[in-house]
Amino acid sequence: MTVEIREHPFDPWQTVSEYRSNHLVAGKSGASAVFVGTMRDFNEGDEVQAMVLEHYPGMTEQQLKDMRDQAVSKHDLEDALVVHRVGTVHPGDDIVLVAAFSAHRKAALDACREMMEVLKSTAPFWKKETLAQGERWVERNTPR
Repeated sequence: MTVEIREHPFDPWQTVSEYRSNHLVAGKSGASAVFVGTMRDFNEGDEVQAMVLEHYPGMTEQQLKDMRDQAVSKHDLEDALVVHRVGTVHPGDDIVLVAAFSAHRKAALDACREMMEVLKSTAPFWKKETLAQGERWVERNTPR
């Protein structure tokens, strides 16, 4: 499991810990960079009560795997992990986990940031927010 789409809540820190224990060679990585994205209760000046994340099964996983594989190769990572939620999420729920494991911090940090930017700009996810006034599709991602 280096890329996973999940329909249910997950604990990102437990996921990273288990991944490190089960998939990494002890002592090979000197650096781990982790990004966890959590749902906010606001967007574009409105209070958001919930959000539905949809994806294109098969295509989404392949794009995330390609993104991950490119980062591993480009930054000479030992490994990388991407987990993303779909379905209904609520404010405070963790939505995305990106982790990069390498010998040195620069490679891990650069790869983690790069994977998140690629994910936010190209991965086929669609978001529909529930507001007090009804529902709306999110047309663009928030700026960096």
